[in-house]
Amino acid sequence: MVSNMTETKLGMESVSPVTLSSDWSRLARLIFLASLAAVGSVGNTFVVSVAFADLLVTGLVIPASAVVILAGLPENLPVCKFQWFLATLCFLVTVLSLTAIAAENYARLCYSSTTYDLLSRSKITTILLLLWIVSSVTSSLQFATDLTFDYCTRKNPGLIPYQATIGVVFVFLPIILTLFSYVRTAFHIRKAKTRPNFKPPVTFNWDYSLMHSNLYSFLLFVVFWLPFGVVLAVGTVKEVHNSLFYKLAWLGITKSCINSILYCITNRHFRGAYVNLFHYCCCKTTVTFSRRQRPEGVRPSGDVRVHIIPGYNMYCSPQRSREGQSKRCSSRPNGRDVYEL
Repeated sequence: MVSNMTETKLGMESVSPVTLSSDWSRLARLIFLASLAAVGSVGNTFVVSVAFADLLVTGLVIPASAVVILAGLPENLPVCKFQWFLATLCFLVTVLSLTAIAAENYARLCYSSTTYDLLSRSKITTILLLLWIVSSVTSSLQFATDLTFDYCTRKNPGLIPYQATIGVVFVFLPIILTLFSYVRTAFHIRKAKTRPNFKPPVTFNWDYSLMHSNLYSFLLFVVFWLPFGVVLAVGTVKEVHNSLFYKLAWLGITKSCINSILYCITNRHFRGAYVNLFHYCCCKTTVTFSRRQRPEGVRPSGDVRVHIIPGYNMYCSPQRSREGQSKRCSSRPNGRDVYEL
């Protein structure tokens, strides 16, 4: 009875903004949400600003729904508001960050290294912090006043002119600028390749490949969130069924769970990093010892090499081991041991 009354209060029909469709069993919804959270959280540890926003979704928004389902709790309005606040915050951060990434890729590939060096690390950090602050304030305003629509109850349509302004300034214009940056970058690179004396630096192929991955990530973001944006626009003039509304909202939210998979598929450097992470976390259960073959007559150095992750080696000498300065290293009288963790 309490659950039915609460669902009526929240304006639910057959789908919940917190626990998804009631047509699914509790176990199916729990497994689905837990899988999304796990895959997204592990993968998003590599992609910095955009991934941190995605990590908030996969680490807080989706697990909150899983907890509600697992505990068998009725629909909870504070949980719904918490989820929607983080979802809108991460949405705005992602839109603005994708625009900043596109501009950075353009500067990296189309300008000289001297010009690009003007974009220092401190300036990039300042820009990212500013994006997070602006997005946080904008996302908070929807709960401080009646400016925006009520996502959880859908009883208050909000102030349409304000919502239209936010949509144009924080969504439409950044998307247009992002597209323009990628198109302009591709045009400049294609034009430069036609020159007979075109000799790109060693890092060009890596930067160009990364730009493609960033472009695919942007297109993925548009594909997942565009249907919900269309529903929001239509909802200002026509009533939209709750089931369609919340299903499309969750479609956009699940983008955060597969963005890292896209980078893994489209970029070999990210793919190698994910393989190393999986190998380190899931495949290594014991310490293995292996001895390298040396040419006959070559005296061994006696060093110990520790492989934490392939490509990142830590060296310790037997002398330091005996002195107690490196307890993780051990020595053998003949040869150099290789510890693979």
